[in-house]
Amino acid sequence: MSRNDPPKLPTVAAPMVVDLFAGPGGLDAAAHWLQLPSIGIEFDESAVKTREAAGLSSILADVRDWAATDFDDSVNVLTGGPPCQTYTVAGKGHGRRALAHVIELVERLGAGHLDDVLGELATHSDPRTGLVLQPLIWALSAINDERPYEAIMLEQVPAVEPVWRAVAAVLEAHGYGTDVGVLRTEEYGVPQTRRRAILTARLGVAPEDVWLPAPTHQRYTGAAEAAQDSLPKWRSMADALDTSAPFTVVSNYSLGGDATKRCKRRHDRPAFTVTGKASRNRLKFDSGREERLSMQDAGRLQTFPEDFPWRGRDISQQIGNAIPPRLGAHLLAHLLGLEIGLDEEFFARKAAGWSRPTDEVAAQVRETIVRDVNAQSSTLLVGPPLGAVREDAPIAV
Repeated sequence: MSRNDPPKLPTVAAPMVVDLFAGPGGLDAAAHWLQLPSIGIEFDESAVKTREAAGLSSILADVRDWAATDFDDSVNVLTGGPPCQTYTVAGKGHGRRALAHVIELVERLGAGHLDDVLGELATHSDPRTGLVLQPLIWALSAINDERPYEAIMLEQVPAVEPVWRAVAAVLEAHGYGTDVGVLRTEEYGVPQTRRRAILTARLGVAPEDVWLPAPTHQRYTGAAEAAQDSLPKWRSMADALDTSAPFTVVSNYSLGGDATKRCKRRHDRPAFTVTGKASRNRLKFDSGREERLSMQDAGRLQTFPEDFPWRGRDISQQIGNAIPPRLGAHLLAHLLGLEIGLDEEFFARKAAGWSRPTDEVAAQVRETIVRDVNAQSSTLLVGPPLGAVREDAPIAV
């Protein structure tokens, strides 16, 4: 059996998602599109303001201050995209240099040495590097409490793929079937050549029966023309932004390491990876007009609806940090065995406008929390050690 013809996974009954490092809500938006209740844990106040405006259930807190046992066993799906800055090519590279050590820590977590690992993480020069271990800590905690997650999906930059493979080995030892790989987002209809390392896991399913979802679109090879392929052509920036005016994007990426030169790409191609510096990208129209990429358009290239209610500070960074909802929908639907037709009509409807989850969904999610929280609204919850949130002041500690 090939990856282009994966087996259908058994359907997870009544899936409910907890999303770690949830950001502004890329994965939660995907879950909402699939009619799945979800709650995200996020430390950044601005990202949580966006989530609140969108009606996405959120806990404003540090993931490390929460645990699987803070929810009842109806929360049966774990997802997460830990901070990636220390692993990216653009960062200082502490995470890349520490990969071997992080993998060793994964193996020690699998052997049951949680306290020792947490002690070592405190010695890292960049604490974000150890955050990549948090989803595994949550998964093992749920297993130890005899309420393991039915499904797990993790995503990160490609450099973290070796860590995900080590995590997969630990999960397989606890009865999960897993698959790990680097996906190209344009192959799933995202108008962007972003690459992400993905881990998927299903409890009680044989490893050989767990696959990442098959591509729905062609891979971008640098040419504007479609390849001779049975799959639809990748989507271009012009398609996503619904414009016929030709333009060239001058990216924030340097060309060949020369900071004085910038990468360029035409309107009839997918975008470069939309990063936290997307606001620096310039659109040079053939007519002579030039403008910065707007935040709404950056969100559209990430497959958020045009009217998604971005709030707070550094919206460009929020957008760049998010998983594209369209990719998230493909990952969740495949992982959970959902019978949903994710065709162009489906995504066109979702792109046309944002419709927030209902109050009933928010109440259903809230009832899963077995820990005391401070309810700021029906969808925004704050748990200790964080205090109340005010619009005009930082979080009280």
